Amino acid sequence: MNRTPRIHSPQRIRIALAAGVATTMALTACATSEAAAPAAVGDGAPVAGGTLTYLEHQAYTTLYPPAAGFYPNGALVHNLTARLLHQDPETLELEPWIATALPEVNADATEYTFDLRTDVTYSDGSPLTAANVVANLDLFGTGDQDRALIVSEAINDYERGEVVDDDTVRFHFSAPAPGFAQAVSTINSGLLADASLERDSEGFGPGSATEIIGAGPFTVESEQVGTSIRLAAREDYAWAPPSAENQGRPYVDAVDIVIAPEDSVRIGSLAAGQAHIARQVEPQHEEQVTAAGLSLHAAQTNGVNNGLSLRFDHPLLQDIRVRQALIAGIDREEVVSSIFSDAYPLASSSLSRTALGYSEQDPYAHDPALAERLLDEAGWVVGADGIRVRDGQRLHLVVNEALPQPRSRDVITLVAQQLREIGVELELFQGDQAAQTAAASDIDQVQIYHSMVGRADFDVIKSQYSIENRDTLRNADESGEPIDAELEALLQQVASEPDAEARAAASAAVQAHLAEHAYVLPFFEEPQVYGLQPQVHGFATESVGRPSLAGVWLEG
Repeated sequence: MNRTPRIHSPQRIRIALAAGVATTMALTACATSEAAAPAAVGDGAPVAGGTLTYLEHQAYTTLYPPAAGFYPNGALVHNLTARLLHQDPETLELEPWIATALPEVNADATEYTFDLRTDVTYSDGSPLTAANVVANLDLFGTGDQDRALIVSEAINDYERGEVVDDDTVRFHFSAPAPGFAQAVSTINSGLLADASLERDSEGFGPGSATEIIGAGPFTVESEQVGTSIRLAAREDYAWAPPSAENQGRPYVDAVDIVIAPEDSVRIGSLAAGQAHIARQVEPQHEEQVTAAGLSLHAAQTNGVNNGLSLRFDHPLLQDIRVRQALIAGIDREEVVSSIFSDAYPLASSSLSRTALGYSEQDPYAHDPALAERLLDEAGWVVGADGIRVRDGQRLHLVVNEALPQPRSRDVITLVAQQLREIGVELELFQGDQAAQTAAASDIDQVQIYHSMVGRADFDVIKSQYSIENRDTLRNADESGEPIDAELEALLQQVASEPDAEARAAASAAVQAHLAEHAYVLPFFEEPQVYGLQPQVHGFATESVGRPSLAGVWLEG
């Protein structure tokens, strides 16, 4: 259902218009995939009580909101915290939450003013005040190196917050920040009590969950590190976003989040009725889930597609012909059709069709003959074992295993087989999440980076490729300057143009630049796929697929 927000400035009108564009695309995309439809809510009235058992693929690593993009982190932060604004997961429109209305924004989007509710408290009983909101955003917008707390990638050019009066705050930026309104609706801007804001990075890590104080619908009752977390319903929660079906405390009394990394164990337990919900139902298990009488919920992540970033400054990849050959040598359609399901649409750009700023690109055709010709022209000769060599060096490249992404190892295994046919040796870097994260930052260890990122805002493409953020292409040189300055300038334009149409044009230019320079190979539009028992009703996700548990109720 579309809701008309109270809009008092041209900038806020542009925010709404941008969301409207995404709404049309999202509805079109959902119509093409049965798996993308949400689970049925049922005809009966919600029933209060009970404990929901939720199976998670991986353990969380931090509850510091700006670092909570990893889905196990985000699932917790989303349900533990409240935000200034809420983003409707279907229409992508923004609406008030802790703020009483959408913000007043000046003409160049360098000042945002919010009026605040005065009846909100944190779970430790402390009030959510204007000073507390400013303290949150000051930390998230600037970070704290001494405490190893990073700057939120959702917030650009943050200067300072200001307490205008007891229920009004204003935020100032050194350059236009048109993405800030959406940024304060994300889990990266989840508001924390003053006591939690004093913690260092380690204090947000495993073992500390019960001490992280938010104003959301749940609190952490107990934690078994790496094994399970119990969430308890907050009895006095009474400030849900206007669009929420449940305006009061969560329907369930508690949620047991159990870590079950083995797919067979997680899906088997769900099918056997030992759990109510399981996240990351892999494509090969979808039929097992539906055959057991359970339903699937596939939520699109509205951002940068699952794919490969070719780190073009590495000596083996500096020649565009080599990068073009890799792209031509990989059969994306075989990858998607043989490993995934209809819930994983083949990508047509670096951005999902449902993402703000999407622009179709088409340089990804599988053409092994072209690939071989390009490698020949680049001076790479097929060696005795079938792998190409030049000046005594093998064409050997390393790619990470993207542990948070579905079936990454299977994808890379098939891609390696395809590339071997054109004389390229692709090695899979193996290791746990900590090892993967450390290696991924080093271009000498990982030359091709497998990843994705979800965020329902134009800024998502900057988050993935800018040298200020994830920099998956490793575009920053040793001095921190961009190697491809044109790409970085386009990304900055996406993040700083006050006008939504100008941001869309800049985003399209980034996507074209990535395609023309053979920097990326997108595979598919990645969903978050959940399996649900029939007695689970009211399950929904936020705008990039994290579970919203306050509205879930259990039948019987």
